[in-house]
Amino acid sequence: MHFFRRLLRHSLSPIALVAALAILSPRAHAEARLVIEADSGKVLEAENATVPWYPASVTKLMTAYVTLSAVKSGKITLDTLFTVSPTAASQSPSKMGFRPGTQVTVDNALKMMLVKSANDMAVVLAEGVGGSIDGFSVMMNDAAQRLGMTQTHYVNPNGLPADEQITSARDLAILARAIIKDLPEYEYFVHIPSIRFGRRITQNFNRLIGRYPGADGFKTGFICASGYNLVASATRDGRRLIAVVLGASSGTMRAVRAAQLLDRGFASSNGLGWLRPSLGIVNNLPPIDASPPNLRDEVCGGKHHKPASDDDDAPIASSVNVPSLGSTSGETGANGTVFFAAGLKPPMPKPSEWLAANPAPSEPVVVYTGPTRSGAALVAAVAADSDSQRGTGRRGKRSRVAAKPDAGSVEAKPSDAKPAKPVRHASARPEATAKPAAAPAAAKPAPRTAAKPKRSDTKPAG
Repeated sequence: MHFFRRLLRHSLSPIALVAALAILSPRAHAEARLVIEADSGKVLEAENATVPWYPASVTKLMTAYVTLSAVKSGKITLDTLFTVSPTAASQSPSKMGFRPGTQVTVDNALKMMLVKSANDMAVVLAEGVGGSIDGFSVMMNDAAQRLGMTQTHYVNPNGLPADEQITSARDLAILARAIIKDLPEYEYFVHIPSIRFGRRITQNFNRLIGRYPGADGFKTGFICASGYNLVASATRDGRRLIAVVLGASSGTMRAVRAAQLLDRGFASSNGLGWLRPSLGIVNNLPPIDASPPNLRDEVCGGKHHKPASDDDDAPIASSVNVPSLGSTSGETGANGTVFFAAGLKPPMPKPSEWLAANPAPSEPVVVYTGPTRSGAALVAAVAADSDSQRGTGRRGKRSRVAAKPDAGSVEAKPSDAKPAKPVRHASARPEATAKPAAAPAAAKPAPRTAAKPKRSDTKPAG
């Protein structure tokens, strides 16, 4: 009430008054949103920021933080080899699908985990650094307490469904700041546009990377109970902001919401910030004592013909206006961006435009199994991993999915991790020699095998 009286005393224009009211108006859909300055921790906008939430795969940011802290302290190196255990191999998709006994470096496991959201690689790192999932969870919780993440508790390193795995938008923003401040030399891990394993290219599930101007982090997440989550960051003119979106209705919408928050945050430097009450520093946001909302029925039930997945890429129709987060003054564009006055920079493209566009050209980062290699040895390792994928079906749905860059469910097929024996002695065209022997066994099962992982991939998510 005091805030409204202050607005009236300032004799605001009707447009500005309506915009200010929109800031505080409740929303029907349960979402948590937060945008802060990375440098100072200053809160620029917050909505349900301290409501407890299921983190899903944004959990992997803490897995990366603990692992890279161990690298920085000298306990391990990026070249350290960890072995895929039966426990790691049994994790639900999204995953790389390596057989137990496969070895992978810390460097490659981190890249696979953060770009592809590979649940098996998160467990590989947890067991390698902490000895076990439980041991690593203790390390995660210790780190959370040191950082002031008082609403967070971990029981696994990948965010697969667990009632005890809880965080908040506030705590995730604190963690993102810690990655930037404590591990600047390893920060590149959180904004890799894509990876290439063998013949397969996987784009980062964070659709802001390579599309939204200045985007430089961090991680997506999804389980039915949490909805679609995203911790994102972007830098413009030397100013870096961190946005957190929890509980969005789709992978597309979480990207749109994060972009809106970032747009509004960057626009806040125009001197009109007095329209909003000061929200202080992110660490000082008061926590809310409540149970996390469960969005399972809303996100995955009823009208949904199939379970959603973390790499959901449902398009936005170009004619649809995405609801804004509430304007401060001026005109709100179709993408929720506020145009404050004449003479400012041209408006950003609509989400329907930049989300539909291909990401900026970049060379996929090569990942591979086995020890660290370079030169000819690296070429040979990549060729071996490519050969291990040739057992996949060459016709029909399976082969089409395998060719799709973002086909996360394909990554989970155990057949992808088979050794390269069938084509080890093949020439430049191994298909001609391998196909007659392989076709009778592989041709028919291929469509069924491809379909099942895709369904399971979407339930626990990553």
